[in-house]
Amino acid sequence: MMKLIVKYHPEINIKSRSVRKRFYKLLESNLRIILKKVHPKAHIISRWTDILVDAPHATPEEREQLLDLIVKIPGVDQFNEVVEYPFVDFDQAFKDVARHWQDELIGKSFCVRIKRTGKHDFTSSELERYIGGGLNQAVETARVQLKKPEVTVKAELREDVFHVIKANHKGLGGMPLPSQEDVLALMSGGFDSGVAAYHLIRRGARTHFCFFNLGGKEHEIGVKQASHQIWKAFSSSHKTRFVSVNFEPVVAEILTKIDNGLMGVVLKRMMMRAAAQVAEKLNIKALVTGESLGQVSSQTLTNLNVIDRVTEMLILRPLIHIDKSEIIDTARKIGSHDLAAAMPEYCGVISKKPTTRAVLSEIESAEDNFDFSILDKAIAEASLMDVRDIETESHEEVTEVEQVTELSENSIVIDIRSPEEEEDSPLVIEGIDVITMPFFRIATQFGDLDQSKSYYLYCDRGVMSRLQALLLHEHGYTDVKVYRKR
Repeated sequence: MMKLIVKYHPEINIKSRSVRKRFYKLLESNLRIILKKVHPKAHIISRWTDILVDAPHATPEEREQLLDLIVKIPGVDQFNEVVEYPFVDFDQAFKDVARHWQDELIGKSFCVRIKRTGKHDFTSSELERYIGGGLNQAVETARVQLKKPEVTVKAELREDVFHVIKANHKGLGGMPLPSQEDVLALMSGGFDSGVAAYHLIRRGARTHFCFFNLGGKEHEIGVKQASHQIWKAFSSSHKTRFVSVNFEPVVAEILTKIDNGLMGVVLKRMMMRAAAQVAEKLNIKALVTGESLGQVSSQTLTNLNVIDRVTEMLILRPLIHIDKSEIIDTARKIGSHDLAAAMPEYCGVISKKPTTRAVLSEIESAEDNFDFSILDKAIAEASLMDVRDIETESHEEVTEVEQVTELSENSIVIDIRSPEEEEDSPLVIEGIDVITMPFFRIATQFGDLDQSKSYYLYCDRGVMSRLQALLLHEHGYTDVKVYRKR
């Protein structure tokens, strides 16, 4: 039997009693929705200090799935895997602990920590000393060390129930969904927008996604997949929407009517106008962008101020003070890095000398030349879909890329994994030539290969290789397939 004790994020515990109860129930509901997809018989019960998760007869595979899901649920600070015993006396408690921890203490320094609730005729320290002394005698090479031990043996005593803690897992923290109002994240598919969306989800805001398409079908597929990945990992307890707005006509109008140096700021203002209207239609209260101060010319304080003046809707910028390297590190942590790194770049407008100090009156004057009926048409024709449908749709759109598990003698496999992944686990296929070409170099280096041959792209999960194969097909390289290991 798998039993977990889930701890609330400390920030939840400082709320008023009524707010705490509401947050506890939200987190309990989210755990139930997500975990029952893996283990239908799981029991989830919220208590005033924690949430008990009981998954009877969970298989080792289900255990790993459940652990992976819980660490990504907003509102979970940490959780313990426990084994439950009736509390009889000190000696039985020692035996229960030793059953799980004795072998782990060989040659190690250790201490024992007991949390106790309820009325007992002894203290936690007395029980700790008894169990610690017993373990010290049972394991000759172990030694008690109260400060900075190598191993901390933990258990909890609740009234007459004794929980031996087998393992502790760190959670995501933050607030449970949807403890805050809905927001609309502007998604480009790159590092910044995905990380920004993640931060709002972690704070308990149900996050919808809005994409301004500047570059065709392959870009939209990639951004849909990136949005779906963020949603599935951190907010699959709640339905959200994905909105796609065709912005190519808007960009064409900007290129025709707007002075070169002002194009970048005007484009951002047009996006904010459109996003605000989309949000209002969906009863969403704020926009979210991945902008970081000074990262590009449109993200100076002056330019951001001018961009914000285009709408009264609240614009949230969770990355405003964060360095690019930190953003990329977070993308790796949350699993969005690979898709973001492979995302094709589409610059709607490229200014030779973009302004870093836009003047609002000049921008508004320049926009007088813009035909706003084009923007209105783009907003009216925006497509809206349930984010849950992206996985099916993307798979159907990418099925034109053939996947194989067997290769002929003359096949050439291209390992597109990152250098770190390839180095950790080199791909070796007997009798087959394997070329290492990281996904972020495919666009620039694939054209140098002998195009009379057939190529098979490989990555661990097949997601990146399908996306890259599709992009190559879009650029005329049709003799590209995907190789999957059996």
